[in-house]
Amino acid sequence: MPFAIRPSRRFPEHCSVTYNARQFVKLQLAYFSGFWSLVTLLFLSSVPAYAEWVAVEKNYLLPGLRTVYVDPDTIRREGNLVTMWQLIDFKWMQGNQGIGPLGFGPHRFLSTKTHKQFDCAETRLRLLAFTEFSGRMGTGIPADGYVDKGNWISVEPESINQALWEVACGKE
Repeated sequence: MPFAIRPSRRFPEHCSVTYNARQFVKLQLAYFSGFWSLVTLLFLSSVPAYAEWVAVEKNYLLPGLRTVYVDPDTIRREGNLVTMWQLIDFKWMQGNQGIGPLGFGPHRFLSTKTHKQFDCAETRLRLLAFTEFSGRMGTGIPADGYVDKGNWISVEPESINQALWEVACGKE
């Protein structure tokens, strides 16, 4: 609704001003709902992406005390040599009362990730890297361990390494 304001030096003139508030409210609601949609999208996209860990099922792996996983996407074969990542998720806290990953406190962990290389022809393996984590499934505070990459060890029967060797080398 149009209106006119007339200048008055002594006495202010009151005039009624009307405007359409519905458009303003709709605009404000659109911004508000857009804001919450963005917050929801950011929250959903910030969830950590875990590798597709697959449990290794063997009777001798002490079910209930720990679960051994492998990531099939990380299995790489070069001749008789196969590399892969494993994850062990423990039911109870592991470790000792030594110095922790931050330089103080006990070194305790609930899970480990290990990069291993298997020699399928010689039935042996070596560690390439390993990290212990304070949380389950490779989460929490990490602590890298020392690895002697040149040290090959035999795969012992009825062990975790036997089960992983079977996965890596395709033996059942």
